[in-house]
Parts: sequence; C-alpha cells; structure tokens
Amino acid sequence: MQNGSSTIPVGRNRADGSLNRTSLISNGATNLWTSALHSLHRSLSLFQDSEGYRFELDAPLDNNTKAYLPPLPLSSLGDSTFRRAHKVRFNYVTGAMANGIASTDIVKAMADVGMLGIFGAAGLSLDRVEKAIQTLQGGLGEKPYGFNLIHSPNEPVHEMATAELFLRYRVPLVEASAYLDITPAIVRYRLSGIRRSSNGQIEVPNRVIGKVSRSEVATRFLSPPPERLLKECLEKGYLSAFEVELGRQVPMADDITVEADSGGHTDNRPAISLLPSMIALRDRLQKEFHFPTPVRIGAAGGISTPASIAAALAMGAAYVVTGSVNQACVESGSCDTVRQMLAEADQADVIMAPAADMFEMGVKVQVLKRGTMFAMRASKLYELYRAYPSIEAIPAADRVPIEKNLFRMDLEEVWKQTQEYFQRRDPHQNFKAEADPKFKMALVFRWYLGQSSRWANAGEPSRRLDYQIWCGPAMGAFNEWTKGTYLEAAKNRSVGIVAKNLLFNTAIVLRRLQLKLQGIDLPDDYFPTQAMDPNTLEAKWKEAA
Repeated sequence: MQNGSSTIPVGRNRADGSLNRTSLISNGATNLWTSALHSLHRSLSLFQDSEGYRFELDAPLDNNTKAYLPPLPLSSLGDSTFRRAHKVRFNYVTGAMANGIASTDIVKAMADVGMLGIFGAAGLSLDRVEKAIQTLQGGLGEKPYGFNLIHSPNEPVHEMATAELFLRYRVPLVEASAYLDITPAIVRYRLSGIRRSSNGQIEVPNRVIGKVSRSEVATRFLSPPPERLLKECLEKGYLSAFEVELGRQVPMADDITVEADSGGHTDNRPAISLLPSMIALRDRLQKEFHFPTPVRIGAAGGISTPASIAAALAMGAAYVVTGSVNQACVESGSCDTVRQMLAEADQADVIMAPAADMFEMGVKVQVLKRGTMFAMRASKLYELYRAYPSIEAIPAADRVPIEKNLFRMDLEEVWKQTQEYFQRRDPHQNFKAEADPKFKMALVFRWYLGQSSRWANAGEPSRRLDYQIWCGPAMGAFNEWTKGTYLEAAKNRSVGIVAKNLLFNTAIVLRRLQLKLQGIDLPDDYFPTQAMDPNTLEAKWKEAA
C-alpha cells in the first residue's frame, strides 16, 4: 500500500454511541484499511474528522493524531534475549510430544522458518533417540533444535542414560518436562562443560527449558542445583569440582515454560492466573540470586489461537509454546486417522486418564475423549491396581473382560512381553517385579497404556478404540478458529503454515488492543483474524517478519 491517507466512513455515532455497522460492511474503504493494518512493518496513524476516521501509513505525529500504531514486526514479539540465546527469529516453540509425535520433521520445519522445535524423545528407546539426534544434526547445521528429557521416577537409569546420550552428541538444548524434583540426570546435563570465559563470565553450554505447572517445581528450576545433588554428581564423577563450584552460581534453567491446561501431563491450571504468578515468583528469586540474565518465562497450554498468544504476550510471556495443534499437522509422528480425529475435536472432547510413566503414583494425562475408549479402559486398570495386591488376586469377573477386550491375550502372555521389553531397556525393573507382585501388576497394566499411544501413532485399525491421543482444549479452539478456512482440512495443516498464521494474526489482535487502549473501538469487521492459504500468507509474511 502506498503512502497517503484514506477515510473510513464509519457514519455518525448513533444515539447510543455505537458505530454504524452497515456502512462499515458495505464501504470499499474496508479493504484499504485491512491492507494498512496488515502492513506490520510500518506505522499507522488514525485521525478523526466529521466524515469518520482517516488513516495514514508512516505519518508524522501531530496534535490531530487520534491514535498511533508503531511498526510491529513479528520478529519483535516476545523477549529479545530468548531469540539471541536460542538463535531463532521468532519466539515460537513447538513443544515436545512423547514417542516421537514431535518428530524430526516438525523440528526441521520449525528451524527452516526461524522458530524452535523440540523433539519428543520420551518413551523412545535410546537407539531411536540417537537416530533422531543424528538426523537433525546432519540436516540442520547451525539451525536451532532441542530434545526432550522427561523425569522418569520409575526408570532413573534410563533417564541418566538419555542425559548421557545428549552430552555425548553435544545436544545444546533440552526441554525438561514432568519433573517433580531436580534429579542427578538433569543436573549432570546442565552443568557438564560449564566454564568461565576470558572476561570471567560463566558460560553454560547446555541450555535447559523447564516445563512446569507448579510453583514448588518452578522454584527448583529458578534456583541453583540442590547441594546434595551437586555432591552426588561430584562423588560419582559426573561433574568436576570446578563444574560443581560454578554450578552453584547459575539457575537450573535458562527458561521456564509455564504449562497451563495442556494435552498430556497437566495440572489443568488456568493460564490467566498461573502465568502472572510464575513471573512474580521469578522476580522474587531473581532478587535473591542476582543471576546475570534472569530466567525467562514462557507460556504453554491453551496456546492455539491468535487471541491466546496475544493474551500470553500481554501478560508478560517471553515466548509461547504450542502442543496439541502440532500433533494434528502432517509432519507429526502420528497417523492420518489421528490427525483427522483431532481436526474434528471440540474443546469439551477431552478427558483425564492414568499416565503410563507415573501410573503407580496416580498421575494423569489429558487425552482425546471423542472416538476412543482409552480413558475409560485405562481408568478401569487403575481401579484394579488400587483394589488388589497382585494379578493373581484379581477376580475372574474382572480379569476375563480386560484380557478379552483390552489386552486381547491372557495376562501371563502380557507379562512375558513386558519382561522382554525391560530386559532390553532396564533389567532392574524385572528383578523388582519378581520381588513385588503389586509392582509386577503395575508393569503389566502399563503395557496397555504404553501400547495405546503406539497404536495411535501407527494407525493400527484394529485398535482404534484404544488410541491414546494426548490433547488439550486448545485443539478444539484451533478447530473453531480455522473453520471455513484453508487450515480446516487436516491435510493442509503444516506446522510452518500453522505457526505463521498464528503469529501474523496475533499481531492483528495486538494492534486492535493498542487502538482500544487509545480510545478507538472499531467493530470486528475491521480486524479480520483468519487463517490464510500459503500463497496469501507468504505475501504478507515477507513484509511483516
């Protein structure tokens, strides 16, 4: 759009003070206004006269200016230190989803558009994780990427082995998720290689993004490592005395992702109260520790529309993390059937179900309810686990139905397969199960919970009713926003196109907010925020980025 001014003939105010919507809809100046609004790289000024609002791009400020919108390049949204630290152009992250749902293809696609993707390493064998590392390091060069390190209270050996794998390959960033407390594995990863630069500043080569939803866990990531773990890491040779000494002066994380009502592991906390409280907690601890760079706070859980991203940024989020919406994209490690199920989900089509990795503790994950019976069946297994001391103690009236409908084999055969799995992954689990019948029952029941996710990813047709699909209400909100647009169809959902659409339209929401704060409250017609097809989007993105 060329420099110059145009008039938005909004009509004279009605007696009730509202604007004449009919003239807004029918007048051709609306297209000119939309074009000006979308010119995010340029300033936009509004003036008012007897005919209505006049707008002008790059106009100098004067006494007649009714409202002023400064340039709002998309690369300016969020904290600039986040972009520098992670070598990205945009403060947008696709979070880890276990079992490789957050795939190497997603991570590559994010890196290609200047954003950050985290590979979902949780639940995978070390061989699978190693292959993913090799794939990304071979294809990305210096572009950004990260890997997930999940807290595994039942498998600490595997957690440590995963951390060692990341260190061996010099993976520069991990997203630490589902942590209930700091562990030796995450301390070892964080502090290995810590050093002082030539000017005396502490350099931490291994970056950590802690994903949390509780203040007590956030406090641990916002603080230096616990002294007892530093001592343990020193005694076991994981860290040197020099690394331990420097480690006392740095926080456990560079960034904290505040996870609200998300898919998978979640405490179903509301973002509108959780995020500000975590930012306040960070500020209090920063005053105590005086870290050179304060830990940044990002937002996750419920992030799936321009309005939700704008709200997170307005509340002070340094960056945003998407999750559920990415599983519905063509690059995800899931299958077409699951993508279609997600594309049809409403906000209410979710439910809590027992978690495979923390089954005995009663921890739950949020999953898709519509089109699958997983949540009901998994809950039945947890009821049986709570009620009986061993597999043998389960009455036939309960045992026969689960063998027939859930496992489709007798429980002895399930145990045999479970033993074979842990013989490869962590033999200690088998020894523990032989000595503890209730733990053995937990491992057998976890077989179903673990397989249900793999059946969903593989698109196993005979197991559709058993699909475990991690999903939060954000999925339904995204489907509502994209209805009637290019992104309504599951086949058109590419993570890069989704991310760009969300960020671009976030800027429009923020521009409307800026106008409202200056007393300009135009009707919805003047602020269209809808998903665009790739060609339309790219034309606008080149200027806006």
